[in-house]
Amino acid sequence: MTPLQFEQLYHHDWAELELNLRDILDPKNCAAAGRTPPTGDRVAVLYRRACDHLALARARSYPAYMIDRLERVTSQAHQIIYYRREVGFAQWTQFLRHQFPGVVRAHAKYVALSAATFFVPLIAIGLLVHWRPDLILSIVSSDTAASFEQMYSSSAESIGRTRNASTDWMMFGYYIRNNIGVSFQCFAGGLFVGLGSLFFLAYNGAFAGALAGYLAARGLSSTFFPFVSTHSAFELTAIVLSGAAGLRIGHAILAPRRLRRIDSLVQASREAILLLYGVIAMLLVAAGVEAFWSSAKWLPASVKYTSAAICWLAVLGYLRFQGPHAR
Repeated sequence: MTPLQFEQLYHHDWAELELNLRDILDPKNCAAAGRTPPTGDRVAVLYRRACDHLALARARSYPAYMIDRLERVTSQAHQIIYYRREVGFAQWTQFLRHQFPGVVRAHAKYVALSAATFFVPLIAIGLLVHWRPDLILSIVSSDTAASFEQMYSSSAESIGRTRNASTDWMMFGYYIRNNIGVSFQCFAGGLFVGLGSLFFLAYNGAFAGALAGYLAARGLSSTFFPFVSTHSAFELTAIVLSGAAGLRIGHAILAPRRLRRIDSLVQASREAILLLYGVIAMLLVAAGVEAFWSSAKWLPASVKYTSAAICWLAVLGYLRFQGPHAR
């Protein structure tokens, strides 16, 4: 589809959204013109559709004037729709059901780069350390390596529990703090033109791979992999999305296009924060699963692997198919 065909196909939706936004900002003008006030549902539909169109226009490198128009109208619509600061259950449900997956797809390039930066070192270092277990000492100290062996030993009272945490609720809090810390690093590193995000993604991927390779080489696969398999669907995906948000920030600083650098950063921050809202929800789910499900020794490994497969399919299917698509 050529840019002209794309514009002819969807310009009526863009024009309607622009008119609705003007009427919302100036109700008197709407009444004077004899137009019916726009409904919130219609504006929301047009807004989500324009977001998808903006993602397509960027991906296909359509003319700058078209991208600028879509960026302007989606930014204005976002400010109007989300000006209220109260966040309740209904708002979160609406966001997670419709907006979040669409935002992830709109930033597919950043998500792909983030995933590659995280998973390539994870797999490569994991295989290398499995082949040469002594290489784990290049990443962690001998005491840390020994503590991991103890945590995932078959004789451990609860798999994956640190020595100073005696209950699953304490571990739930620990996992939230740890996971949010890692995700924040991957996101905040974007302020260094994205290089910080790339570093933290690669480092955490290498660390996770080294740990997995070392424990597998030490014969602890039967406890380690059933433990991480289920919650990793939420935790690893959240880390990748945090990195993608950071890369969006870094790209806005490095290449602001026709905008002032500060305006480009503000616009990117509005998009990135939507990714982080979803990341927070995924990290809470990951922490709950890790503390109360993954650590349970009474659950057979086959059950945990089955639940892991279901969770991975659910997460990937949710991000790929849930929410609005371009029409």
